[in-house]
Amino acid sequence: MDTYDVVVVGGGPAGLNAALVLGRCRRRVVVIDAGVPRNAAATHAHGFLTRDGVPPLEILARGRRELAGYGVDIRDLEVTHLEARDDGMRVTLQDGATLACRKLLLATGVRDTLPDLPGVAALYGTSIHHCPYCDGWENRDRPVAVYGRPKEATGLALSLLTWTRDLVVCTDGRRLTAATKAQLEAAGIPARTEKIVRVDGEHGRLSRIVFATGAPLLRHAMFFNTGQGQRSTLAAQLGCRFTRTGHVRCDRKGYTGVPHLFIAGDANGDVQFVIVAAAEGAKAAVAINKELQAQDHEAARRA
Repeated sequence: MDTYDVVVVGGGPAGLNAALVLGRCRRRVVVIDAGVPRNAAATHAHGFLTRDGVPPLEILARGRRELAGYGVDIRDLEVTHLEARDDGMRVTLQDGATLACRKLLLATGVRDTLPDLPGVAALYGTSIHHCPYCDGWENRDRPVAVYGRPKEATGLALSLLTWTRDLVVCTDGRRLTAATKAQLEAAGIPARTEKIVRVDGEHGRLSRIVFATGAPLLRHAMFFNTGQGQRSTLAAQLGCRFTRTGHVRCDRKGYTGVPHLFIAGDANGDVQFVIVAAAEGAKAAVAINKELQAQDHEAARRA
């Protein structure tokens, strides 16, 4: 059984940055990554100083290359089981290998729920988006559709006014409530409540939304708010507590309340930017290293 100071589950910005900090602390670290990053479909990452406009997969590749200089191991596998022990964790991988570690960091992220519409998957990440802060600038002053249930779509549309006023809310057969109708009318945002048949586009670019009745809606892009969920069940397996929105509860350093277990990145429901995930990874790494230092000092004292 291979033994590590820290096992990091998830090789996105949070996990890789945590591994970088811990590697520089001379800790023995392994990153376990299933290879399904949340933003794999995105063409560019934004809002990250010195990395604005860099493709997300390139950021991850750079991070992996940097980790090699600090002796951090990377295994491209899934974790199938976690077991809490008094002295740390036992981690079982899909190839049957078992690892032991003193501390575990979960950086498994979330999975976005895409609109269940024909044509969405082919356009996701290029002209269909979930985050205005990530992709609003690229669609400034363009005709944009906003998809979701009335309440969620209305909130997203009002936020998108920062970038464009050419907005149409699409509720896919759901009627507006009196409150959402009043909000949209006050903001001058029209709505289409007809059932959507499909979205059309070519080469990653949305062209129109086709409804069961009425004329198609010509749009340059679409933003949606249809929710998200934990990408992994590992936090639940270990008894973590969750918020009402389904995110993992933790303190500001990433400690979950489960002994030896920390979390960083989108799974905790904080602002979900690449730069924030990386920063959370660094903060969790410092907290983890402090716990390891305390254990090391106590072991030396007893010796």
